[in-house]
Order: sequence, then C-alpha cells, then structure tokens
Amino acid sequence: METEYGILLRGTESNPIAASSMLINAYVSELQRRVGWDFEDESPGNDARGFAREGAMPPEVETHLVNAVLTNGARYYVDHAHPEYSTPECADAREVVLFDKAGERILARSIDAAARALPNGQSIEVLKNNSDRKGNSYGCHENYLMDRQVPFGRIVQHVMPFFVTRQIFTGAGKVGSEASSTGGVEVPYQLTQRADFFEEEVGLETTLKRPIVNTRDEPHADAQKYRRLHVIVGDANLSEIATLLKVGVTAIVLSMIEDDWLKDRDFTLQAPVAAIRRVSYDLGLREPLPLADGGTMTALEMQWEYFTMARKYADENSLESVDQDVGDDVMRRWEAVLTGLEADPMSLAGQLDWVAKYRVIDGYRERHGLRWSDPKLALMDFRYHDVRPDKSLYARLGMERILNEPDVVRAMTQPPVDTRAYFRGKCLQRWASSIAAANWDSLVFDLGSDPLRRVPMMEPLRGTAEMVDTLLEACSSPAELLDRLGS
Repeated sequence: METEYGILLRGTESNPIAASSMLINAYVSELQRRVGWDFEDESPGNDARGFAREGAMPPEVETHLVNAVLTNGARYYVDHAHPEYSTPECADAREVVLFDKAGERILARSIDAAARALPNGQSIEVLKNNSDRKGNSYGCHENYLMDRQVPFGRIVQHVMPFFVTRQIFTGAGKVGSEASSTGGVEVPYQLTQRADFFEEEVGLETTLKRPIVNTRDEPHADAQKYRRLHVIVGDANLSEIATLLKVGVTAIVLSMIEDDWLKDRDFTLQAPVAAIRRVSYDLGLREPLPLADGGTMTALEMQWEYFTMARKYADENSLESVDQDVGDDVMRRWEAVLTGLEADPMSLAGQLDWVAKYRVIDGYRERHGLRWSDPKLALMDFRYHDVRPDKSLYARLGMERILNEPDVVRAMTQPPVDTRAYFRGKCLQRWASSIAAANWDSLVFDLGSDPLRRVPMMEPLRGTAEMVDTLLEACSSPAELLDRLGS
C-alpha cells in the first residue's frame, strides 16, 4: 500500500516539497544510518497492454528527492510534493492493515521530530486524505501480485465494475465536490475522496487523466512469472475495517479472476467513468447504473453479486491464496457490511470512514444550523484525517479496531515475517552501514574494498523468517552472508 499524505507548513511560506523533505529527514536522521533507494530497476512506463496511447505520460522517476528504506522493510520518501509511505510486502490483508497503520504512526512521529528542528512559530500538519480542496488529488495505491499468465483483458473486464462499486465500503467520505461538472447533481457530501478525479477507463497515468484501471507493468519480481496489479482508484482509509475490506475483498476477487471462476459473468458498465461518480454521489445507495447489456444494477446489488460468487468460490475451492483465516474473516465482514448498508448505512458509523465522517459532520451542521457549503465543515473534513492523535477527529470517534496498538508500534521498526521484506528489514537492522542501497527486489552491499555486490530478491515469498533466520543467525558479518549466498 502506497500512501501519499497531504502536507502543510504553517508559520511561513509553505513549499510542500521542502516541507516533505524536512519531515522525512527529521525522522530518518534519528535512525542509525540512512539507506537510500536503488532506482536501477525502476520502469514505470511499461504498459501491461503492450502499448501506450499516444501522449500518455508515465510517472517521472524523481531520483533527486529524499528516499529512504526503513528497518520494517518499508519505503519512506518524497513523491512529487508529498511525503509517501509504502508498506513492506505483506502476505495477507490483515498484515497490510497493520503496516499501513504503522505508517500513520511513523508520520506522526516524523512531525514530532521535525518540530524539534523548526523555528518557533512554525509547524507541520500532515493529513491522510486524498485532496487539498484546490483541485489537486493525491493517491493511496494498492498493489497485488498476480499470475503473469492471466490475460490482462480478463482482469480489466471483471475489476472495472468491482472498482466502481466497492466505493460503498471503501470510501473515506468528502464534503462537496471538486469535479468540473457533477452533471447537474447537487453534491453536499459524497462517499469518496477520489471519484471526482478519474477521467479514463484504462490507462498508464496516475496523476493526469487518471484511469479506473491502471496499466503499469512493473512487477518488482520475476516478470516471466508475475504481474503487479497497480490499483490507484482507492481512498486513503483511517478505519481499519475499511482498509481490511478494501484489500481483502479485492484480493479475493482477483483470486477468482486468476482461476477464471467468473467465466462469462459480465457486469460491464455502459459508462464506467460516469458511474464511478454516480456511485460516490449516491448516499442512499439506490442509483441504478446502466450496464452494457441494457440492464441496470445499483452498486449495492453488484457487490452482493460479487459476494455471492465469492462465497461459492470459497466453498468449492479455498481461500488459501489470501490466507484461509484472513479470507474467512474478510468474507464475514463483507457480508455484514453489505447487510448493514442495505438496512441502514448509519449503523456502520463505527466501521466505515464515509459513514463515520458524515454522521459527525452532519450532526455538527444540524446543531449549528449550517449549510453544507460552510467552510467550517470543510475544515472538519480535513481534521478527520489529521495523523496527530491529539488533533484527529477520527481518533475521537472510538471506531472499531482489529489491531492491538503494541503490534502497530512494533511494526514501525520490525518487518513482516512471511515475505522477502523480512530479509530486507533484518539486513538493514544488522548491517545498514554496509548496504549502499535497496529496492523491492534487491539489496546492494558495499563492503569497502570489493565492487558493489547485489543480492537479487525476485521471489516475493522467499526471504521469510522461516527461510533465512538460521542463515542470518549463523553470519557474523555481511561478507560472510554474501559468501554463503554466493552473491
């Protein structure tokens, strides 16, 4: 999960790039040694379709900005004009929730570290949201490892309607709209932060002409075996339940697509870009969406269809591809949330971001007799997303959690044990001074007298604690490790 955070430097002229650099530098300077990012294998311009539309603009690789690798296996860096935290690779959805929440704590601690260096009267604010209310949006991107042999067209066919309709439980909520046109619909409040900003159905871009389905083909793994589905359509969630469902349900749907379980079940929408906004603007969840076959379905009805297929898939196969226990939990929560949305969306105020935010802001609005256009409500929207616990509106609502806070604190520095992130994190903990750079699929060691030596990590599920703990414990130096690995 890659999350770009909103940032503001108060008390002086605000330069978001400088503020982001200051924020991250303040945090990583307190670490034993900073290890930078290795850009050797970056190729964001590769398109899964095998071509790129004329004029398409893949993201620029910004090698000159702050870019650090953390001991929990994560990446923490400046992306364009935002601080971005990318979780380490995780084996299941619950683990994603854990390391995503650890990222929030890292940002909060970074603010404290920066405050010690800032002049009196200056402060940094950081928001885990997706727009600045000035027409600029920034992303929260999910990444899923998939079988390279699955035809990309099949993926697009089945995920497009799923992405458009999953907003009913993944949305973080938003006061008003920043779309150039809402089609004549009044939008005092909507389900999502991101729906206003999508203009294409399928494409390579992530910042301009954003597509619902992104085609970046950069697996960060063995490209002959794997693809990485880069999902840019989601909101940045604070709710742990919403994050679990966002990632967990999507992983189950992708498993069905990999196994060709959906076959000819076709929910193709007539106009997906228009539909993604219609769903976001429909707080009653009753808006019929025109299908390509001439029929209609509401977003809630379509999610029930996906759930029914997933239930049959789980019963007749298994959910081992997403971890059986986590998959079972996701299925239970998915059904419960759809049932709650059907009966009374407000009953889910303790679980879903868009409902929680709506209830608290609408209650304030009614008590004070305000219009939805009142700036105070937009400010409350921002405050919901503040990562500082003492300033966060979200933190005051007592929403349901699935994590224990000691586990979150531990995840700030310790990597997951069941992916290659474990090897990366443990090497950084033990031998950071001998590591020249790192990225998702390799570590580069500098032993001083020898040429730089690269350790490839092309298999995301190798390098786990079970696989490398004995090796790491037996090595007293990075030179010994490299000799044993044959690197």
